[in-house]
Amino acid sequence: MKILRADQIRELDAYTIKHEPIASIDLMERAAGQCAGWVRRHMQHKSALKIFCGMGNNGGDGLAMARMLAKKGLKVVVFVVKHAKKASEDFLINEKRLQTHKHVKVEYLDEDSHFPEIHQDELVIDAILGSGLARPLEGLLARLVSHINASPAEVVSIDMPTGLFAEDNRSNDLNYIIRADYTLSFQMPKLAFMMPLNEQFAGQWFTLDIGLHPEGIRLAETSYFYLHASEIRSLYRHRKKFSHKGHYGHAFLMSGSYGKIGAAVLAARATMRTGAGLLTVQLPHCGYEIMQTAVPEAMCHPGEHPHLISEVADLEGFNAICAGPGIGTHEQTARALKVLIQNASVPMVLDADALNILAENPTWCGFLPKGSIFTPHPGEFDRLAGKTTDDHDRLEKAIELAHRFQVHVVLKGAHTAVVCPDGRSFFNSTGNPGMASGGSGDVLAGMILGWLAQNYSPLYSCLMAVYLHGRAGDLAAGRKGFEGLIASDIVEQIPKAIRTTMGGYRV
Repeated sequence: MKILRADQIRELDAYTIKHEPIASIDLMERAAGQCAGWVRRHMQHKSALKIFCGMGNNGGDGLAMARMLAKKGLKVVVFVVKHAKKASEDFLINEKRLQTHKHVKVEYLDEDSHFPEIHQDELVIDAILGSGLARPLEGLLARLVSHINASPAEVVSIDMPTGLFAEDNRSNDLNYIIRADYTLSFQMPKLAFMMPLNEQFAGQWFTLDIGLHPEGIRLAETSYFYLHASEIRSLYRHRKKFSHKGHYGHAFLMSGSYGKIGAAVLAARATMRTGAGLLTVQLPHCGYEIMQTAVPEAMCHPGEHPHLISEVADLEGFNAICAGPGIGTHEQTARALKVLIQNASVPMVLDADALNILAENPTWCGFLPKGSIFTPHPGEFDRLAGKTTDDHDRLEKAIELAHRFQVHVVLKGAHTAVVCPDGRSFFNSTGNPGMASGGSGDVLAGMILGWLAQNYSPLYSCLMAVYLHGRAGDLAAGRKGFEGLIASDIVEQIPKAIRTTMGGYRV
């Protein structure tokens, strides 16, 4: 699914109006109908609905919703905020339509008005400003936003929380943005929703299909995408009847150190559960018996050092390499990583301590084999790319880093971003807070390695691993809850995540 800028969404509206064709007011009716339907399904228990409407098309959506919801018997009060000298044409049409509904009370708010009291059992619908905002709120709108945020009621924002910019909020005043519990976004999400800082404003968001023209969507150019199951399914290659383990690649995993052999076990199990034909794990001698017992399917290359990795095995015959989970940053391990990078001729996944070592030795990045992948969490990323000031800055630096070293960067978070060397960024739609637990990243690294070994491209390996990692986490959370979820639970759900996402197997 594409993520478009606010100006592109306006162009898409215009394209739909022209090519469907459909009148602007009827497109607004369709959008309002989708929002009203969502409110009826999820919020009908509220004692009353207080809808705050601006004077543009977002306010027109709110007026149309008020009419539709009142027809269904809900108690609705509308507050029109007179923040501009002139209202949009579609707003005026819906304002006139609403006047025929005597059961809907309409009040007008201006600079001299007292704002209405809002009770806990009521629902606030924010239809004040949509996605076109480009400057921070002030005056009447800023005071009204503060009033709504101070209320105990739940808030549903239409298309965008009022005050939030659709893309970059670095120049915004975060004190004057609606803090919605739910946001109903038209057709597709906004880039701002992908940024951790903006969770406090957008809350839980949903995309509502309002029938924007598919050809217009196809023609719109963007570098930002939101992953769905259908897109992941299209990447998958079904296994053939006469295939054997040699067809699914031999993966090499450099992982573990004294006290962190668990990281190696998790990554190894994830690699095998993702479908690699063969796996060899290089680890310190202290981890040999543990690995042979915990993952008997894996072959082992135990090093001479009892506690850490100090040398590199012969890399002949491997299809993909992963280094980093639990290896530590000891000087001998760093030297071994350097040799690994210099000798590798297949794509590498660099995770955890491998990234911390690279951060101290950035010139080594120039020797990485083509198709390599970085999988940092925010702290590891900042060590690697330099301190970032905010979420948007981190994304921009990830794009710059991916381009500079021609690697894919998997920037882990609630909407893990896969950033490509050409600047494209894919945000994940799966996963949950229960996955914020030690070892979850080791599982993801192993999954990427598993797909790489099967000769999927670096991009496809990242997309499939990231989506299915989150999907496995969601399945695990359904069984264990958020607090009880551990990384091993994610591994156990990988097969089901693959099976349910890919639509079963051909036999």
